[in-house]
Amino acid sequence: MLKGISPVVSPDLLKLLAEMGHGDELILADAHFPGHTSGARHVLRADGMNVTTLLEGILPLFALDTYAPPLAMMAAVPGDTLDPRVEADYLAVIRRHAPDAPAPERVERFAFYERTAKAYLVVMTSETRQYANLILKKGITPAHR
Repeated sequence: MLKGISPVVSPDLLKLLAEMGHGDELILADAHFPGHTSGARHVLRADGMNVTTLLEGILPLFALDTYAPPLAMMAAVPGDTLDPRVEADYLAVIRRHAPDAPAPERVERFAFYERTAKAYLVVMTSETRQYANLILKKGITPAHR
């Protein structure tokens, strides 16, 4: 254990977050997401955790991009309905750590999968709510003075 780092951030996750560069994308995936066949460079499992819990652990360590939309979620397939509580739950956590972050853009399902194939990391959670996948685009950490 390390001081100041949430216990939900495993050593492997911490290493991969540190390796990510500006513009690299992290997908926090729900339990239904095809993460292991997505083509992403790295896939980690966070069994027993939901996306909100993982966000709480990651966001104190992770700068969101300010040059491009930093957040994206999958759009509902025609005929499906989004549960507005999913985005609201995520935004409640995001606003605590990045108050100026915009709401997530919505990305069509297959475009979301294409983005995932180029992602640096997919973290598979046990989140069972539908359309609960979230993309975080890494930004630049502030300079230390």
